[in-house]
Order: sequence, then structure tokens, then C-alpha cells
Amino acid sequence: MTEGTQSKRFEPKVPVQLDPPKDDLISTEELAKCDGSDPSRPTLVAIKGVVFDVSRNAAYGSAGQYKVFAGKDASRALARSSLKPEDCVPEWYDLEDKDKTTLDEWFTFFSKRYNIVGKVEGAKNT
Repeated sequence: MTEGTQSKRFEPKVPVQLDPPKDDLISTEELAKCDGSDPSRPTLVAIKGVVFDVSRNAAYGSAGQYKVFAGKDASRALARSSLKPEDCVPEWYDLEDKDKTTLDEWFTFFSKRYNIVGKVEGAKNT
């Protein structure tokens, strides 16, 4: 697969107008409050320490199929294609290369669909 085909693979079917990425620091406590259970707060998911606002996708809301990811850095779970709550942790740097590739693909997927609203305070992202 060529690089051009690779990036096209993650393009949304309907173009999304995204805001410029923000680099505000978000504490893990604040992130945890943004788990889709409080309608007055955004629903957030972090990948590799980067926080995405997924509020407009009900799948991440309190009754959604991906609610397990909301309010946390779900890097390890996404890398392993896992919906287990115990896998929704930020530690991904010790994973096998194939899992890191999957995680990078999820990051690309999210970055083409959801606004980046900040970074998790103290996150290790390399």
C-alpha cells in the first residue's frame, strides 16, 4: 500500500472541519470527569497523551459501544483493539511494533475526525 493510499484510508466519508489543535494541559482528574456521563462536559478520549473531543459521536457517550475509552488515555486498549476497561491505560511504549502501528493508525483516524483540545498533564508520548 502506498503512502498516499494509506492516508486516504483514514479519511472521513464526510469531510470534517476541524479547529486548530490546542495544547492546553488537562489533568488526569479533569479527563476522568469528561467520560460522557455529564452532559455539561465534553466527552474526551486521549491517545498517546493527546486529548480529542469526541462529544459529537454518541458511541463514546455513557450508553455507547466505545464508552470504555471516554475520560481516559486509552492508548493501550486501542493499540490492542481491546474493549476491556483494564486495558484503557496510557502505557503503550512497551508494546510490540505491530501494536504500535495499530495505535498510530488510530491516532491518524481520530486526528482526521475530532478536535485536539489539549494534552494530558505529565503524559509520556514518545
